[in-house]
Amino acid sequence: MRGFAFGRLITTAALLLVAIAGGSPARAHQIESALNYLDGALELNSRFSNGQPAAGAVVRLLNPDGSPGPELGRTNADGQVQLNFAGLNDGQYELQVDGGPGHRDYLEIPVSKGRVHLDDVVQGPLALVLVGLLVNVRGRRR
Repeated sequence: MRGFAFGRLITTAALLLVAIAGGSPARAHQIESALNYLDGALELNSRFSNGQPAAGAVVRLLNPDGSPGPELGRTNADGQVQLNFAGLNDGQYELQVDGGPGHRDYLEIPVSKGRVHLDDVVQGPLALVLVGLLVNVRGRRR
């Protein structure tokens, strides 16, 4: 009986270490994004949490089912890209900044007459972040 309890303790400790170690790299390189209007143009600025620019990240809208939608552009070496929503209907949209597996940011953006209401932008719905992590884990298993 003592051996069984000790085995469970070791298994639990090992799982805890894997969870902590496995989560650290993603957290260390999480993408943080901000939208600003500069000279009338909407600019997205994305950086990793360590301060490095998220260069080459794909910026896209998500479809209502959460699948990737149209690509709007890619961030430059400084982690910036200008966006244009003039052709979109008024409504709420999900914007994804994809810097590769485990490096994603999500913004919920309200669009009206082709402009984003910056005060109403919501950072990363948790459900989409979890879906992104799940897709990343499933992709590694294949």
